[in-house]
Amino acid sequence: MNAVVVAVIVMLVLSLSRVHVVLSLTVGAFVGGAVAGMPLQNIADAAGQVSQAGIIPVFNKGLEGGAKIALSYAMLGAFAMAITHSGLPQQLAGAVVRKLNRGGMPDSVRSGEGAVKWLLLSIILVMGIMSQNIIPIHIAFIPMIVPPLLLVFNRLKIDRRLIACVITFGLVTTYMFLPYGFGAIFLNEILLGNIHSAAPQLDVKNINVMAAMAIPALGMLAGLLLAFVHYRKPRLYQSNNADTADNADAANRPQPSAYRSLAAAAAIAVCFAIQLMYEDSLVLGAMLGFAVFMMLGVINRDKANDVFGEGIKMMAMVGFIMIAAQGFAAVMNATGHIQPLVESSMAIFGNSKGMAALAMLVVGLLVTMGIGSSFSTLPIIAAIYVPLCVGLGFSPLATVAIVGTAGALGDAGSPASDSTLGPTMGLNADGQHDHIRDSVIPTFIHYNIPLLIAGWIAAMVL
Repeated sequence: MNAVVVAVIVMLVLSLSRVHVVLSLTVGAFVGGAVAGMPLQNIADAAGQVSQAGIIPVFNKGLEGGAKIALSYAMLGAFAMAITHSGLPQQLAGAVVRKLNRGGMPDSVRSGEGAVKWLLLSIILVMGIMSQNIIPIHIAFIPMIVPPLLLVFNRLKIDRRLIACVITFGLVTTYMFLPYGFGAIFLNEILLGNIHSAAPQLDVKNINVMAAMAIPALGMLAGLLLAFVHYRKPRLYQSNNADTADNADAANRPQPSAYRSLAAAAAIAVCFAIQLMYEDSLVLGAMLGFAVFMMLGVINRDKANDVFGEGIKMMAMVGFIMIAAQGFAAVMNATGHIQPLVESSMAIFGNSKGMAALAMLVVGLLVTMGIGSSFSTLPIIAAIYVPLCVGLGFSPLATVAIVGTAGALGDAGSPASDSTLGPTMGLNADGQHDHIRDSVIPTFIHYNIPLLIAGWIAAMVL
């Protein structure tokens, strides 16, 4: 049996059995290497040269490939924690709640409730988009913004499944289309980086990654528009003590400090400007943004170490998963079983690009749903898909679209994904939002199906 297939199956079964993803990836890599007949350690010939690579050295060497990605995540986490420490997200939430309360909300909703509804949904959508690049705090904005607004949502009878879809759209579509912040990690460092490693002869350095992912992003947009139609009807929720307490707490927060807000804006501008000016500069941008917070006194020197450490902890788990995924991919490459898998797959598809693209996207959906992270899926599927795409004659642009879409598929709709856990964390603050029924299933329907169709179209036309 093909070692790569065995390794992926073992990894998926363990992940779906709720074994930690890092352990699942590691076990899968060692099982795949063993099936391929690889020894644990390198075997040297009489001249002292390595005649057969061992699983452990190959896996460890692969881990090095994830170091840059993990460091980028850690620095971005530290910068995100600095933004949170500045109080800017909390102040924004408080300002919104106070504005609504002064306008007669949530005690009475009479005139203009449609305008208020669309305003709130727009604010949440914009926050979701900015949380991936301009204000890169990822899902940390959700518990600050959403729970205080639940009382207002209840009065407006907004279906929370729609809110979950809006948040997930902002979280997923942004990183899979815009190469800034977390998008820079996903698109430039992981997607293009792993494609180049899998097929150095494939010229992806000069590819416009936004052009490759534009059609899949439009698929996500179509899913969002369908969600607005699907969940347009009012849905009743009971306003309980948790809703009232969260609303009152946000309304009683101190008025925004103009100085701290300006300092946060300056730090964010510096981080974003560095990314625009230089390639692969996410680490530098996040570091300089953090330095601005310190220089302007928003973060005191005696607290800087704690804030930085908390930020690294926040992103450490994702970083470890991505490092382990790189080690898994390295072992899969070393087994020598990828090429036979590609050849047998080409024989099955009969050189049909359409069938091959559909199969790759569906498998990507299953792998990502099992792991729960698009960022960790890409190194695994790129090692297999890129040689297959080259063999079938897909263009470099189509290859980027296929691999990128296959990686993003399943992020929305996975029970273990931040893109569904984040919305549930905020919307279930009062115990009235079920994770599976109200976050996982709606986002799966409205994003995975359109994204699958859009990704297939991109593979065919690019």
